[in-house]
Amino acid sequence: MQMPKPSEADKEHFRAVMPSDPDVVVKPMFGNLGAFVNGNMFAGLFGPTIGVRLSDTDRAELEASERTVPFGPEERPMGGYTGLPEIWNSEGAGDEAREKAWVTKAYNYVAGLPPKEPKASKPRTKK
Repeated sequence: MQMPKPSEADKEHFRAVMPSDPDVVVKPMFGNLGAFVNGNMFAGLFGPTIGVRLSDTDRAELEASERTVPFGPEERPMGGYTGLPEIWNSEGAGDEAREKAWVTKAYNYVAGLPPKEPKASKPRTKK
């Protein structure tokens, strides 16, 4: 499976459409980026594509009204996430407000979910 790498411009754009809330944590994931709230990912970057995790109702609305794309590897897209239309991310498209609106919906939805419990660390074994 080939993992697409986002350009620096893609990463900058991803950060620009994230909510300016102190609870938002953006961190690297497999050469791409993920945006988290309370330990749960609400948006991700996979190559140039921004994917969002929405409620079933919002996801159905977005997918019915826009040319969304699967989010994640082609052979195994991430369940529960929808890729925003790639045209929105193209230079000069002027759709940053639409992206921000859907990313904010994803943030609000995921912020309302129970916080993710941190994984227990594995005990170290002596060699």
